[in-house]
Amino acid sequence: MTDPLEHRHIAIVGAGFGGIGLAIKLREAGFDDLVILERADDLGGTWRANTYPGCACDVPSHLYSYSFAPNPNWSRTYGRQSEILDYIRGVATEHDVVRSIRFGAELLDARWDDDESLWRIETAQGRLTADFLISAAGIFAEAKYPNLPGLDRFEGKAFHSLHWDHEHDLTGERVAVIGTGASAVQFVPEIQPQVAELLLFQRSAPWIVPRMDRPTLAAERFLLRHLPLAQRAVRGGWYAAIESFGLISLVDQRFRHLYESLARFQLLRQVRNPRLRATLTPDYVIGCKRAIFSDAYLPALDQPNVEVVTDGIAEVRPRSIVLRDGTEREVDTIIFGTGFTAIPTAYDRFAGRDGGSLGKLYHERPQSYLGTAVAGFPNFFMTLGPFGAAGNQSALYMIESQIAYIVDALRDARRRGARRVELREEVQVAFLDEMARRSSSTVWLTGGCRSYYTTPDGLNAGLYPNWSFEYRRRTRKFDSDSYEVA
Repeated sequence: MTDPLEHRHIAIVGAGFGGIGLAIKLREAGFDDLVILERADDLGGTWRANTYPGCACDVPSHLYSYSFAPNPNWSRTYGRQSEILDYIRGVATEHDVVRSIRFGAELLDARWDDDESLWRIETAQGRLTADFLISAAGIFAEAKYPNLPGLDRFEGKAFHSLHWDHEHDLTGERVAVIGTGASAVQFVPEIQPQVAELLLFQRSAPWIVPRMDRPTLAAERFLLRHLPLAQRAVRGGWYAAIESFGLISLVDQRFRHLYESLARFQLLRQVRNPRLRATLTPDYVIGCKRAIFSDAYLPALDQPNVEVVTDGIAEVRPRSIVLRDGTEREVDTIIFGTGFTAIPTAYDRFAGRDGGSLGKLYHERPQSYLGTAVAGFPNFFMTLGPFGAAGNQSALYMIESQIAYIVDALRDARRRGARRVELREEVQVAFLDEMARRSSSTVWLTGGCRSYYTTPDGLNAGLYPNWSFEYRRRTRKFDSDSYEVA
């Protein structure tokens, strides 16, 4: 006779900001029978995984933190990786969430059992069942590598920024950095003074706007500790500043001139070489790709040991990189700053009512309802799902909106004694039609670039094409009429 499977009312996948926040708010609502399945041996999500030099948030700290757990003691305007990780650990400890986390329990498979109205879950630590399954799997969790011929024959060191090799000494080396995304913009200024030669392979120049990062003053921290209203005012001010980037896409693209002028002035001020300035000037509308905040990136590229290479790579040889024009450049180390896969691996492991995976649906077309629910997946919710992230706001603001919606949905199910809550197909179709209609004139689709904001066939890959405060209004209360509740 086999032992009965462990059963939980709620299983959460991921112990990053989404999973920790969900557990806190679910507990406050009286849901104690929950478990967080975390594949790593520590919490923190992307802030645990990314440890490359210069790793920091590109949203000011007072906004990139839980509204219910403000921190008046941030040491800088923009939090560094270690400080953000300490923050989330502290919040998890203060709210006694750690006891609910199962470390080393990577999700291997999760399938909806329609007969029993529950989820059958397999993890690296065994099996369990759950009434409700919530994905808080991060969208920046898996490294993306370019397909370069001959890379497997390279005899030097090669690694991705997500898997930074801290044991490898770059001093005096010839280093090739492939990619100019947000991670590369942060680590390039850190390693530039250390290396003998740095080749930066740029496919398209990013828009770089002033970061204006600085250490906070002791007097500021004292004021924020003793005047909570002041901290709320600072948070509100940063919210309005970040939200204003939506003017370009959501109101009129002529607003781009204000932000582009700011970026062009910084480029003119920080890069002396006119030819290099031309190379570093983007050829698309700001906001079409993610604009990046930095005060150190452009000056680092204007140093004698740095060369920005715009020719494509033909192949990698054991000790060199060959360009498409035949030029061969010797390198000792290759560092990939090529970003992350758009779809978390976990999406391929969620199988809904008809047996198809969430990942398969996403590949066909990014789809969900409010980034929190998917038709055909009963008793399933998610954070930062398709159309649940904003291009002009802190991810944590969107996550907190989704947490409130999910908690209210589970409250509603408890009040009704419901065993099954499933999004209506027609509601999702109407929502996706609305997203397509609103996206058609956005800078993401019309700004002259390709990025992870768009699918290969040029559709919106999952950004919410409206103001974040409008999104919060829509997610403030669970709309049970949009669901089949049994």
